[in-house]
Parts: sequence; structure tokens; C-alpha cells
Amino acid sequence: MGSSPFLNEVRASIRLRGMSLRTEKTYIYWIRNFIRYNNYRHPRDLGPDEVMTFLGYLAAKRQVAINTQKVALNAIAFLYNQFLDRPLGDLNFTFATRPRRLPEVLNISEVGAILRSMKGRDKLIFSLLFGSGLRITECLRLRVKDFNFSQGTLVVRDGKGGKDRVTILSPSLQPAIETAMSEALALQQLDNAKGIGPSLPGVLGKKYPSAYRDPAWMFVFPSTSICTHPITGILCRHHLHDSVPRKALKHATADTNMRHRRISCHTFRHSFATELLKSGRDIRTVQELLGHYDVRTTQIYTHVLGNQFAGTSSPLDFLAV
Repeated sequence: MGSSPFLNEVRASIRLRGMSLRTEKTYIYWIRNFIRYNNYRHPRDLGPDEVMTFLGYLAAKRQVAINTQKVALNAIAFLYNQFLDRPLGDLNFTFATRPRRLPEVLNISEVGAILRSMKGRDKLIFSLLFGSGLRITECLRLRVKDFNFSQGTLVVRDGKGGKDRVTILSPSLQPAIETAMSEALALQQLDNAKGIGPSLPGVLGKKYPSAYRDPAWMFVFPSTSICTHPITGILCRHHLHDSVPRKALKHATADTNMRHRRISCHTFRHSFATELLKSGRDIRTVQELLGHYDVRTTQIYTHVLGNQFAGTSSPLDFLAV
């Protein structure tokens, strides 16, 4: 089904609109699921009723999270509203909600224990996740040009929702980052000698054919192997795959006797947010640093902190009784 002429046409339409490869994969996944659910009937023979039934199935039978339901709806809405030019109209669909599980967070000493059990590249990756509040894919996509040591900032490009944002960068990481950059740029020079370079966003490679030689575009965490770009078909070096730091984290949590906790790469981003709020940073600032569209998403961390929120104590604590 993945190589069907219809899905290939949808894929080409997504690329024509300049959407990210990640969005492309997600949309194709949910459109394929929608077609399979309807016994491989062509989407032109389906409509709003079938869309509503499919979304209801996701909520009731598969019990997917509300955000997953929204992503599935976005994919199908693209299929009908833009690709088929058959707008679905107002579906008036009510997303099924489940009680949201509070995120797992680590305190400072626990983060320190995990980082001390790591070395080199792995330690730097998780230091950035915790120190700058990055998602793992955002971290691995960082390029040399995204760091500004003089201002203590880094730019996250094309984050979730296709947004760019600026977040904080700990000065203590500069030596490790510069070492990683030097190693990456040495690798780029070897690649350039073979006519190869880092994978480039969008149509940048066509617009600037020699951009792959520019050190600014080199990934700080490059892959160990060469691959064929899925869109352009050009040989290039992509960034490190996220399975690598996940394996490193698994070993680290085992070494620190935390293997039974639900600790993932995203836990370090959660911990970044809670530590900022605990130290008194206002929630709007934390929202901006995390790149949340809605402050209500950020507010989940206030529930994690409880009475430690924003360094606030109960007024009863100041009353002698």
C-alpha cells in the first residue's frame, strides 16, 4: 500500500508544498490507515461520515491520545481539503479525552547521576536536552550555525509545528560543543573530498549547489554512515539516528539503578521545564523556551511541581500557631 500510485501522488503533493519529511511520513501513515480501515475503498468514494467513524474508532477502540487523534484528523483533512479538493466542512467532532498522565521528571541529582555515567557525545546530547529543553530530534538536527556562544543561545529550526525558536544555552557546554563541532567539520572535509556533504533542508541544495561545503550547515551530531536522501536521491550524510542516544540512555539508567522508571529522552525536556518553574521563572517564559503553542500545554508542569511551583510556599508556612 505504501508504494500505491495514489499514495505516491499524495506524497508528491506534500513535497510540492514544502512540508517536512517527518510530516510526510506521518500523513502517509494515517491516510494509509484510513484507507485500510475502510477496506481499501478509494477516498473519493468516502466522505465526512467515514472520517467521523474512523476518528471514533481511534478514540474508542485503539484509545489513542487526543493529540494523536488531532494528527490523524490533520492528515485526513489535508487529503480531502487540499489534495482531493473536496472540503470536509465542519465535522463537529469531539475528541475523546483520557486522564492525562503526569510526565516523569528527574531532579538535579538524578540528572547528574545519569550524565556522570555517560561520556563524550552521549553526555553532550543529554546535557543539551536538559540544559536547553530540546526534543531529541531537535537536538540531533542542530547544525554549526545554530549556536551563539556570545549570547548564550541556540536556535531550534523547524521544531514541532514547523516553528523556529530561540532557547538558552549553558556556557558550561561550550568546550564540549566546540569539540563535537571540530570532529564534525573534520568529517565534513573528508566527505567534501568525495563530493558529499550534510543533507540540506528543502530546496537549499538546488538553490546553492555548493552549500554542502559550508561548515555552517554541518550537523554537530552527524550519522556514522552515508545515505541516499529520500527526496532528492543525492548521497549525503544525515544527522545521528535517535536510536543511538536512546540506547545510551538505556545503559545509563541501568548503571544508575533507574531502569524501572519511565525515563526517556523526553524526560530531560520535562525536567528542564520543572526546574525552571521551581526556580521562579514565569510560565510564559518557559512556554517560549519550550516552543509550546498553548500555555495550557506548559501548565502540566505546575501539577508535577505541586507546592514547589514557582518557588511558592503556602501562606500558612509563615504563620506561627
